[in-house]
Amino acid sequence: QVQLVESGGGLVQAGGSLRLSCAASGRTVNYDTIGWFRQAPGKEREFVAAISSGGSITSYADSVKGRFTISRDNPKNTVYLQLNSLKPEDTAVYYCARRRGSGILFYTSAYDYWGQGTQVTVSS
Repeated sequence: QVQLVESGGGLVQAGGSLRLSCAASGRTVNYDTIGWFRQAPGKEREFVAAISSGGSITSYADSVKGRFTISRDNPKNTVYLQLNSLKPEDTAVYYCARRRGSGILFYTSAYDYWGQGTQVTVSS
């Protein structure tokens, strides 16, 4: 069993920054891919970013490329998502999720463990 807990969300003005954390417990996720997804009210959950097990491969949605950065600290069993230059359209609940193995995939069904989410609200 893997438990994932997100933190770091909050209310920020447009142009501001936040750093989200995804802390894993129960077992190591050092050999797994970790993805970040988000879901806005009335919309489907969408892929934001993902990082391979070793951290050498990352992938981003076009909408966040150049503004968000994903990283991981394997000794701490934690993955981070740095959100810069935030826009009101980034408002959503952000979730981290685990995919067993090292390959990055973009669809939600590829990930088996999910956190409870953290709310990010960007005001204009």
